[in-house]
Amino acid sequence: MLRIPKVKHVMTAFPYSTKPSAPLQQAIEFMRTHHIRHLPITDDDEVVGMLSDRDIKLVLGPDFAYPDPEQLTAGDVMQEHCYSVDLDERLDLVLKHMAEHHIGCAAITRHGKLAGMFTTSDACKSFAEHLRDQFRRSGGNVA
Repeated sequence: MLRIPKVKHVMTAFPYSTKPSAPLQQAIEFMRTHHIRHLPITDDDEVVGMLSDRDIKLVLGPDFAYPDPEQLTAGDVMQEHCYSVDLDERLDLVLKHMAEHHIGCAAITRHGKLAGMFTTSDACKSFAEHLRDQFRRSGGNVA
């Protein structure tokens, strides 16, 4: 019998994170370098917030000029209340919640500590693989 997978099977494990005290400019450069749009903010490996490229644009404006990013920390800009679930949560429940609340990512935890990230990109990759598997099983690869 098939079971709905858990989010741990499709998450990105060992995600990057930073501390609330990290300079915002450093976090921006880190996100650009690693091509990520969501950066968990952790304190002792516990998720205390989420920094997104959208939050940065909202705070700094479209030209990243005001206020001076050199004067802010990641903690000043992060969203304190971010969507966080245990790695054993069913994937369908995570997807439903993200869709209903227009959320772009979920912090995945194990015993309250950051274990992974699940983003809309991860969801798309997982669904693409699911479709390929379904068509391979049916003997075709043309939709």
